[in-house]
Amino acid sequence: MTRAAVYGTGSWGTAFAMVLADAGCEVTLWGRRAELAEAVNTTRTNPDYLPGVTLPETVRATTDPAEAAADAEFTVLAVPSQTLRGNLTAWTPLLPADTVLVSLMKGVELGTAKRMSEVIEEVTGAGPDRIAVLSGPNLAREIAERQPAASVVACRDEDVARRLQAACHTPYFRPYTNTDVVGCELGGAVKNVIALAVGIADGMGLGDNAKASLITRGLAETTRLGLAMGADAHTFAGLAGMGDLVATCSSPLSRNNTFGHNLGKGMTLEETIAATRQTAEGVKSCESVLDLARRHGVEMPITETVVGIVHEGKPPLVALKELMSRSAKAERR
Repeated sequence: MTRAAVYGTGSWGTAFAMVLADAGCEVTLWGRRAELAEAVNTTRTNPDYLPGVTLPETVRATTDPAEAAADAEFTVLAVPSQTLRGNLTAWTPLLPADTVLVSLMKGVELGTAKRMSEVIEEVTGAGPDRIAVLSGPNLAREIAERQPAASVVACRDEDVARRLQAACHTPYFRPYTNTDVVGCELGGAVKNVIALAVGIADGMGLGDNAKASLITRGLAETTRLGLAMGADAHTFAGLAGMGDLVATCSSPLSRNNTFGHNLGKGMTLEETIAATRQTAEGVKSCESVLDLARRHGVEMPITETVVGIVHEGKPPLVALKELMSRSAKAERR
C-alpha cells in the first residue's frame, strides 16, 4: 500500500487526502490542532473545514510531523503559501530521503517572488525530479463530495508525474500528467488574483461582459508572464490554466472570488478579512505576482489594479476607470 503524508488539514488538504485514500493509499494527515486530529480519527470527519463529509478509514490524523512523514512515498504540502518556508524548514529533517514532494499550494512567496516548487527545492535541497505540483479546477468541497473533476500533476520527471497520477486517480478524480511545472504553478497562482478582480466586478454590480473580459484578459497576462519565464503556452489553455481560472472566477465556493465580491460591494479590507474564514491566497500573492512580473518586464494591468484596490486603498470605481482608459492596442500583445 502506498504511503502518503498530507501536511495541512484545511479543506483542500483534507479533500486530497480523501482522494489519495480512495485511490488506494494509506494517508496520514498532519495538522496543528489536537482537537481537529482527534475529530478526524474518532468521527472520520473534519468538522471545521468539510462538515458532513465522511473520510475513508485509511485516512488518519496526527499533530506529530515526524509520525506523518514516516515511510511516506509522497509528501503533500497543503499549507498557506506564505507559511511554507517556515514550516518546511522544520519538517525537512523528518522527511524520507526519497519522498516525492507535492505542492497543492497556489501562490508566490512575498519578498523573494519564488514559486512554491522553488521554495521547496531551496529549503529541502531536493532536485526537480522529486518535486511535483498539482493544479486544476479543483474546488475542495465538490471533490470532497466525489463530484467529477480533472487536474494536472506536473513534474520535470515524467515518470514521477505518472507515479503521482496513479496514486491519486479515482473514478471521480482524473489527473493528467505534464512536465511544465512553471506553467502549472503560474496558472494556479495568478488565477487567484484574477478571481479577486472578477469578484470585485461582481460586487460592484457589473455584468457578464465585464467579468468575461476580465477572465479572458487575465488569461492573456498570465500567459505573457509564463512565456517570459519559459512556460509552455499550451499549459494556459488547459486544466491548470483556463480550467482553473474559470472555476475560481465563477464559483461561489471560491474564496478569492468571494473576497473580491465583498470588497466590490463596499466592505473595507479589514471587514473582508474578518468575514473570511480560510486563506484567500490572491490577497497576498497579488503583490508577489506583480513583483514577479516587474522582474521579468511583463505588463499585468489587471494584477496591478487588484494590488491598488486591495493594498493601496484605491476605490474600485476609480481603479475600473483607470483600467478601462488604458491606451488601445492589438489583442495579441
